[in-house]
Amino acid sequence: MSPANFDLNLLRVFEALVSESHVTRASERLFLSQSATSHALNRLREQLNDPILIRCGSGLQPTPRALSMLADVRHILRRVDNTLNQPTEFDPTTSERHFTLAVTDFFEAVMFPTLMQQLADSAPGVVINLEMIGPAASMQDLEDGRVDMVVGIDSSVSLPAHLMREPWLSERPACLAGSRFTDIPDSLTLRQYLALPHVTMLDQTDSSTTGIDRWLAGRKQKRQHCAQMINYLAAARLVSQRRALLTLPQRMAELFCDWLPVTMVKAPAAIPSWDMSLVVHPLQQQDSGIRWLKDKIKAC
Repeated sequence: MSPANFDLNLLRVFEALVSESHVTRASERLFLSQSATSHALNRLREQLNDPILIRCGSGLQPTPRALSMLADVRHILRRVDNTLNQPTEFDPTTSERHFTLAVTDFFEAVMFPTLMQQLADSAPGVVINLEMIGPAASMQDLEDGRVDMVVGIDSSVSLPAHLMREPWLSERPACLAGSRFTDIPDSLTLRQYLALPHVTMLDQTDSSTTGIDRWLAGRKQKRQHCAQMINYLAAARLVSQRRALLTLPQRMAELFCDWLPVTMVKAPAAIPSWDMSLVVHPLQQQDSGIRWLKDKIKAC
């Protein structure tokens, strides 16, 4: 049937029925009579052209289609509730809210431990869940409300115009090399940089190339790639054992120098800095919890 003809009031009935897999328990959750809930189930079956619940042994079991719809229906209902409920000021000292952030390796390795240390006293009940930034998935998750904020995305990456981007920080690039490769200079010219093999990182926002390689291509130059990796720590371990360079944000390089037999090499001055942004959806601008967390991240 056409979505325009679907009775949206049935979504709450659908969520209760599929969650409980029991008409009586669903009716109790909905404060409806059992007959009214059964009638709503029949309407759902008719409008969706699906049994929704089928008898299995001594109970009821959701159909595959009903199970596949459940997460999206819950998300829709949650967004409706958030829209209609009177907003309350977020109180970090008592809140047990869960936030989900799409982030880069840099944020996870360098900034996140400091942030969580700060929140341990000021917001002990708040939970922060991280997922890695993907080429387009993170922006879609932001649109759908599955992600509260995107942190650390390269400022040169184009975004849908309605999303709200704020500058976060700028980080100079540095290079790592294995400590035992003493022939690699402490400071590199661009010519020396290009003459050495490189372990490169898969760009989380553009799987075809990296920001440094795009910058070099604009100058009609390119690096010698010996490996491409998806995890900075694993890449740092590789260059500790092989004569090659890894280019990464300076504070991350400093961190790895404490953990591994690697040394920091000054990158060519011409290589541009990493300019990173925070991105939120405009609907979240009125959310005092999102504003609080954004301020904490920027201060950190």
